[in-house]
Amino acid sequence: MAKGGFGGGFPGNMQDMMKQAQKMQEQLAKLQEDAKEEEAEGSAGGGMVKVVASGSQEIRSLQIEKEVVNPDDIEMLQDLIVAAANEALKNVQGKVQEKMSKITGGMNIPGLGGF
Repeated sequence: MAKGGFGGGFPGNMQDMMKQAQKMQEQLAKLQEDAKEEEAEGSAGGGMVKVVASGSQEIRSLQIEKEVVNPDDIEMLQDLIVAAANEALKNVQGKVQEKMSKITGGMNIPGLGGF
């Protein structure tokens, strides 16, 4: 039977794995902090409504062109705002996910999907 039960080099490999995991954890913590400053835009109605969202899932700005404001059709304006906001949030999540996959090597780590 082999000494150590795992074939000689395991303790060193385990140490390296722990160091890599700790480094990845530090990088992910920094990414979470940096993600708050990340921004992306979404638009609807051919750019008549624009929304900027942050990586912390907050709406930072909303721009509505006056031509799209029709007091007789408030529902259309509401729909455009929702569509633009959802696109902005999706776009900023994509940016954060892309940066995260560079750190994790594409590994899906439960609990880190959204910030």
